[in-house]
Parts: sequence; structure tokens; C-alpha cells
Amino acid sequence: MHPELFTLDLPIIGELTITSFGVMMALAFLSGYAVLRSELGRLDVDRDLAADMLLGALVGGIVGAKIYYVLLYWERTAADPLGMIFSRGGIVWYGGLIGGVLGVSWMVKRRGARIPLAADAVAPALALAYAIGRIGCFLVGDDYGRPTDSWVGIAFPRGLPPTTAANLRRFGAPVDPGIPDSQVLAVHPTQLYETGISLVVFLLLWRLRRHPHKQGWLFGVWLAAAGIERLIIEVFRAKDDRFLGPFTLAQAISVLVIGVGVTIVLRCRRAASAAPDAAAA
Repeated sequence: MHPELFTLDLPIIGELTITSFGVMMALAFLSGYAVLRSELGRLDVDRDLAADMLLGALVGGIVGAKIYYVLLYWERTAADPLGMIFSRGGIVWYGGLIGGVLGVSWMVKRRGARIPLAADAVAPALALAYAIGRIGCFLVGDDYGRPTDSWVGIAFPRGLPPTTAANLRRFGAPVDPGIPDSQVLAVHPTQLYETGISLVVFLLLWRLRRHPHKQGWLFGVWLAAAGIERLIIEVFRAKDDRFLGPFTLAQAISVLVIGVGVTIVLRCRRAASAAPDAAAA
């Protein structure tokens, strides 16, 4: 675990710490940008649209993630609104997804491009970027899972927060009452689970991208796959947002995302099958 890579002493700015999370986030955006630009070119769309979509995803994603975060933990926000808004944490996936979709859609419409076509181009890029971004979470010890005694367990003594018995209890994780609060425990490295699954999803989308589907179909496949991935991962996560009994808020949203994805796929398939019949008639 390497949360901080090095520190630069810059004029005027002063010391600037380069974190592993920041580096991996930058790599995630750059890799996604490269894939998106390649796909736009393959679909005969202006490759320069990729830069506008990246900007929309960056701004919309960060704003959406922060809004989701401050609303989810509204009690902390009420106690320290500025601290919550400007904290380095709080990059919540589903908030970022909603904000990013809105930001990208606005940029695409502004350029006069077709949103379903742009959505298909961005689907593989999203899967790859997410896989790389989760490595950053692993390196700083964030978004980890519940305690485990299995061989996959990893302890995060310098995590955000550390995987002490006290912190895991605060997240509602099952911890033996006899274990001291200060003891650091091994947990499921759910960040790496997500990286592995997302890479598989990326390879699947990369193979399916040349399928003669109706525009929007591939994005629907990604939505369904991303929702299923998160639905499964939340079972292993150490979370304090289980407002729906044993289920987390993210799992409830995952069900909605899966439903939207499956609906898009089915509608695109029906439209594609209806097109030859209409032509024949």
C-alpha cells in the first residue's frame, strides 16, 4: 500500500504531494480517453468529441459524486458543510456516474452528435477506466471489504480509514467482540475484485463492439454488467449505509441500473428485428 508517492517543492504553490490515487485516476481518464477516441474514429464520428466528453465526465462526475456524498452523510454535512464539500474523500461511484452521464450528454448535444452512438463509443472506455481507478482505491486503502480469514485477506494499517477493529465495527462489519479496537484486521480487497470483474467486462464489450446492433445497445450491456458487478461486490463491502436491512443503498441503485440496462438492450433488439420486417413490407 503506497498512498503517497512523492512530494514536490514548487515555487509559489509550495509542497505538492503526489498520491497513488491521483496518479491512477489520471491514468484511468487517459486510458478511457484513448479508447473513446479510437471508438469515435471507428464509428465515423469526429475524434475531437472525445476531449469534450472527457471534460463533461470529469466536471459532471466530480460534482455528482460530491452531491451524492454530502446527501448520503447529511448529518456530517450539517455539522461541517465546508469540510465535507472540500474534503479529499467523497468520490462516490454512483453519484459520479449520474453526474458524468449528465455532463457528457450535455457536451454531446452541444456538438450536435447522436447520444446513443456516443454512448456506445464510451461504454468500453468506462469499463477500462473504472478498472484502473479501483487500483488507486486499493493503493490508498479505501473502499475495502469486510474482515476475512481467507488467503485473499489484506490489512490496511494506513488505510482511509485503517482496517482496525473499531473502524470495521463502525461500518457494521461482523467483528469478534474480544478483538481490541486498535487491532488491524485483514479484509476482502474488494477494490481488486472490482478491477478484475471490470477488466472482464471491458474485454466483453471490446469483443461485442462490432456487433451489428442498434445504437445504444452496447451502452445498455455495460449498464447491466456494471450494475451486476456492484450488486455482487456490495455483499463483501464494509459499509455503513445499509438503510434497507442487509442491503446497501448502492445495491438498491444497482437494481435500477440493471433494469435500465436490460430495458435498453431489449428495446434495441426489438427495434433491430422490426427494421427488416418494415423494409420487406
